[in-house]
Amino acid sequence: MKYKSTTIKSKWTKTQWLLKDPYFQKYVPRTLPFNKKNLSSMLDDYNNFFFKPTNGSGGKNIIRIRKTEKGCQSQLNTTKTSYSSTTQLYRDLKRFAGSRSYLLQKGIRLAKSNGKPFDIRVMVQKTRLGNWVSTALFTKVGNPNKVATNYNQGGTIRTFGKTMNGADFSSTYTPQLELELKRLGVAVGKNFDRHHKGFQELGLDVAVDSKRKPWILELNTRPQIYPLKALKDQSLYNKILSYGKHYGRFK
Repeated sequence: MKYKSTTIKSKWTKTQWLLKDPYFQKYVPRTLPFNKKNLSSMLDDYNNFFFKPTNGSGGKNIIRIRKTEKGCQSQLNTTKTSYSSTTQLYRDLKRFAGSRSYLLQKGIRLAKSNGKPFDIRVMVQKTRLGNWVSTALFTKVGNPNKVATNYNQGGTIRTFGKTMNGADFSSTYTPQLELELKRLGVAVGKNFDRHHKGFQELGLDVAVDSKRKPWILELNTRPQIYPLKALKDQSLYNKILSYGKHYGRFK
């Protein structure tokens, strides 16, 4: 059977879908299309934000921008460049983007597990009856020296429980967060259905900040699950496949 679930590449389109619903507004970090005016606005308002491709995936070509005492600093992978003016930074970012569309997104200080930053993937899938279910939660634990936590960027896949055990959270917070994220995943699925037909699965990338507040960093309409094969316990991988058979998800 051919894979059949709608794919929307544009992060800006998906972000706008969420922002139209008041329920999601508190979960979405400020996100703006890249231009000089918006770059200046982000530099005025935040110490840390990201420059990311509108249609990118896998954590590629994401640049972190941080304010410094003498101006600002960009970081691509592990390479850092300093700037004394917004004009210099804008010129370099525009050159890097070329003809591709980019977004600016407020940076979230990721919670850490055993000293390493992590974010959470919430996998949401439709049953054969067309109902959304949050089928899996797992984490991507990043390299502290890298910009993104993605598996393709050197991140490590871990179970949700193991990662939360290594984080400085209370024992009551973890089940509360799990419930909130599962409800959030189902709500996002229903929201997407109101804007476009054909979705069968979604992957939410969620950050938890130092105040224990969850933020939706990205929404994937064709989420990769092969990194789950790296886990010793294959139950999550097999569960996702069992839900995905009816729409052609076999790996």
